[in-house]
Amino acid sequence: MELKLKNKIVLVTGGAGIEGSIGHTIIFTLAKEGAIPIILDRNMRGMEYEKKLQQSIPKARFFQTDLSKPEEIKSSVEKVTEEFSGIDVIINNVGVNDGASLESSIEEFMNSIHLNLLSYYATVKFALPLLKKNKGNILNIGSKVAVTGQGGTSGYAASKGGVLALTREWAVDLIQYQIRCNALIIAESMTPAYQNWLDTLKDGTQKRKSIEEKIPFGNRMTTPQEIADMAMFIISEKSSHTTGQFIYVDGGYVHLDRALLK
Repeated sequence: MELKLKNKIVLVTGGAGIEGSIGHTIIFTLAKEGAIPIILDRNMRGMEYEKKLQQSIPKARFFQTDLSKPEEIKSSVEKVTEEFSGIDVIINNVGVNDGASLESSIEEFMNSIHLNLLSYYATVKFALPLLKKNKGNILNIGSKVAVTGQGGTSGYAASKGGVLALTREWAVDLIQYQIRCNALIIAESMTPAYQNWLDTLKDGTQKRKSIEEKIPFGNRMTTPQEIADMAMFIISEKSSHTTGQFIYVDGGYVHLDRALLK
């Protein structure tokens, strides 16, 4: 299927994750489709990714940005504006399930809100003039924690709940500019960070098996590539009349009848 993403300018927050992460997979999948990834991330790993991307997409760019600080987001978007007259897509991808719980300090809770929610708002706020020029669209990466809860992660849950609320709000707000806004919701995906967490457990292998047994479709976790592929479809013209939607890429983890499980 031709998604017509060639030469589309796509701003991706949190795109400099570890190799194999969702952000990393998204930016290189964009490049395969001929799109131009613009990465906002605080990790200097992004410089390495920029060089690799530029081998096929010379205009690909990385701007080092602490996404928990609105002033740095504003500064990076100003740099983007100097190089590009407009952008076609914003993918708000940054997110850390940081364990800021009811037992955490107010400061820890607010730090979680700043990174996992405020960064979404600030990125769209500052980049909106560029998005309006191209009548682009927004894709927010969400989490099942917003709808199921998880325990021990109030900051992340509140943030991801806010992300879903903003998705619907922006879908309404931006119709006048013909800008679509959707959210892609992830449940259990085998990322490097997820594996790192499993490796800290005494019974990590058994823990993974117990999780996978609860995923109805295939009894396996969603791959980052499956998430990236769905992201490509949602931001493309093939989804041109889809806005304000929450799209779950989770193998039926959230909604399907548990009677399906063995």
